[in-house]
Amino acid sequence: MTRRAGIFLRAFAGWTVFVWAIFIRNMAKDHTHSAGFKAVHIGLAVISLAFAVGCLVVVSRARRQSGAAALRSDPGERVPAGR
Repeated sequence: MTRRAGIFLRAFAGWTVFVWAIFIRNMAKDHTHSAGFKAVHIGLAVISLAFAVGCLVVVSRARRQSGAAALRSDPGERVPAGR
């Protein structure tokens, strides 16, 4: 994974966490909707938060693996253009 792609996905995950955390806070303070409505929407928010955490884990592992591979490779070795 490229550094640029990693930064983009980390920013995406961070924004997702921010938006859904605010949503959960606002939904918890809301007294105009039923408990069922709140439960369903907070459940959807939790699922989105889990996807964001999963995205961060995947990016971290991919970046760590690509960094370790770069350290193991010969500095004089040429990497094919498609990699």
